[in-house]
Amino acid sequence: MISEDFVYLGVIIASIGGLSYLFYTVKGKVKPNKVTYLLWAIAPLVAFIAEVQQGVGVQSLLTFIVGFLPLLIFIASFFNKKSEWRITKFDLLCGGLSIIGIIFWLLTQVGNIAITFSILADGLAALPTLVKAYKYPETESGWTYLTNSFSSAITLLTITKWTYASYAFPVYLFIISFLIYVSASFKIGRHLR
Repeated sequence: MISEDFVYLGVIIASIGGLSYLFYTVKGKVKPNKVTYLLWAIAPLVAFIAEVQQGVGVQSLLTFIVGFLPLLIFIASFFNKKSEWRITKFDLLCGGLSIIGIIFWLLTQVGNIAITFSILADGLAALPTLVKAYKYPETESGWTYLTNSFSSAITLLTITKWTYASYAFPVYLFIISFLIYVSASFKIGRHLR
């Protein structure tokens, strides 16, 4: 394991990726899915609160930043019409299921259950963007998702006491970010068609 101080490096790396996506959103170079980004703000922030309540410590900063930056991107997506992405029934279905996951957490109020439902909600919110990156890779910035994967890996390497609360969200974030990165950067959907 590496020093907990490396979490700050991971947060900086994730912030660079998120801020570049925010910049691309404002410039109209990427087209964020509003449903995804709204729920990508809510679910990690719920998980962050649960992690803090569970005593996770500095590793919870990654969960916070991956909720806060999507909130900024969601807001920015309203300021540039070129960055708009049409919302489909699939987006709304995933968003609805994601909200149901958050409601289940609110009903249970148990830390690990909150983290589980936040991962479920975040994953369902990620599906529209994963599909979009697969079908329309030019609408995404793979770089942002690579930075999230890298910062998640750093966070995982700093964990000294492996509890579900400390590793669950970073493991999930590593996997989903890497999948979106590969889909967007290597145009997997185009090559398979």
